[in-house]
Amino acid sequence: MEIRVFEKSDEDDVVELWDAAGLNINPLNNPRADIELCRTSGHGEVLVGVEGKDIVASVMVGHDGHRGWYYYLATAPEHQRKGFGRAMVEAAEDWLRRRGLPKVEILVRDVNQDVLDFYDFIGYVHEPVKTLSKRLDGREHVPVSQTVETIVTSLEMTEAPSTAPVQPPTDKLVLLRAHDIGVDFYRYVYGAVGDAWNWTDRKRLGDDELAVILGDDKVEVYILYVDGEPAGFAELDRRSGNDIELAYFGIITRFIGRKLGPYLLDWAIRQAWSYAPDRFWLHTCTLDHPKALATYQKAGFTPYKQETHQQVLL
Repeated sequence: MEIRVFEKSDEDDVVELWDAAGLNINPLNNPRADIELCRTSGHGEVLVGVEGKDIVASVMVGHDGHRGWYYYLATAPEHQRKGFGRAMVEAAEDWLRRRGLPKVEILVRDVNQDVLDFYDFIGYVHEPVKTLSKRLDGREHVPVSQTVETIVTSLEMTEAPSTAPVQPPTDKLVLLRAHDIGVDFYRYVYGAVGDAWNWTDRKRLGDDELAVILGDDKVEVYILYVDGEPAGFAELDRRSGNDIELAYFGIITRFIGRKLGPYLLDWAIRQAWSYAPDRFWLHTCTLDHPKALATYQKAGFTPYKQETHQQVLL
């Protein structure tokens, strides 16, 4: 692995690496802004590890005039346990030594035991200090509480259903596409459905990033209303060729148990197949509703992949 200084053209690859390595876990962090601030401050740099043409590791290193720090230490999942992480740490330490810094300190969340074990192994020691923080940008602090191991199951459907449509369980419902859904309303529905199941992906996005996604005509958000109140939603993502993903689907907690889930899922399946895709797919995990996997299989989806991930809970 070759280690070199970050170049502006590396930005997309580096952010993608941080996503894959699970570093972008705080919705208040903007990795691109962090890169810009680090590189224009005069006190830091981003270093990348390259294999062939691929960026497979990174570290953001800098100093405050008194001691050195580094952040965003990452290795691509497929290249872990090859010594790349340690090599990036050594490169960061060398960067600081050349600038006369006598000591380096790092911040590791106390729930991230694998990372703590890594630093223990390469000679870092625990300091008897407490870390305190205060936001200066007026935004509310969102703490990361813990990480848990979860099994992610990917499922697919390769042909349209041949069964009769599921009938609505009540005549007091309506299903509408939100053609110009606002970020605030989307966050409300997303949270009302997903907070019980630790949905975090969209919470990590800033308003501008989320607005770009929601504004894409190939991202379709359908809201299920019961008695005039939002009861759930389904989101179809048609941005990847002729595959369609059921990106998000769920019923708000207080409406669970009214047979709305099977109806909404069946409707979403038929809406997706109206575009004649090559396949319709989704993924679920062990943090989801206990009946989620069985419900998807009953609806006609077939599992094709399972992976274990560390899920960060916000």
